[in-house]
Amino acid sequence: MSSRPPSTTSHAILSLLAIQPWATYDLAKLMRRSLHFFWPRAESNLYAEPKRLVETGLAEVQEEWTGDRRRTVYSITEAGREALGTWLASESAAPRLESEPHLRLLFANYGAKADLLRTIDRIETDARATIEHYSTLCEEYARGEGLFPDRIHVNTLLASLSIDQARAAVDWAHWARSEVERWTSTEAPDVDWAIAAIARAIARGRD
Repeated sequence: MSSRPPSTTSHAILSLLAIQPWATYDLAKLMRRSLHFFWPRAESNLYAEPKRLVETGLAEVQEEWTGDRRRTVYSITEAGREALGTWLASESAAPRLESEPHLRLLFANYGAKADLLRTIDRIETDARATIEHYSTLCEEYARGEGLFPDRIHVNTLLASLSIDQARAAVDWAHWARSEVERWTSTEAPDVDWAIAAIARAIARGRD
């Protein structure tokens, strides 16, 4: 049995297994539905991480057959539930944003204005996709058709936070696009504009 402490991704997958046992294929679908927008790392570790959970005794695995098809089904153990409870009771790490568009914004002065506008467009497109995803899930719950209705309260908290954050990104994109479109290039800074924009951001943040 491995002594490696569970990672955040381990706990993310344990949380899904706490709902019910999952075959690998169904677990992948649930990850895309529930974790994709804020912890995609779990998706990339779909096949390795459950095996590590089994090695540490936090999950168990069974092979099931449906006709000629074999299914690998993972379920949480009592030790896994204890580890999940300990993790939820501990202090959360600070949020860490991993975003290529943010990098492109930061260094946009080395590229063309069209490149910057395309990055802004991508931020808005992704934000709208997030809004659509969580709005669809919320509509399912409102119709009484949501998955796991006993989890509607916590799912509502996450959905409302995600929608509000994405809406803010859409509003920012509209503002940023209208400003950048008036720029002649990305190279020479307009210091007066930047200072005014910074003051606006500070005022909105502290409002």
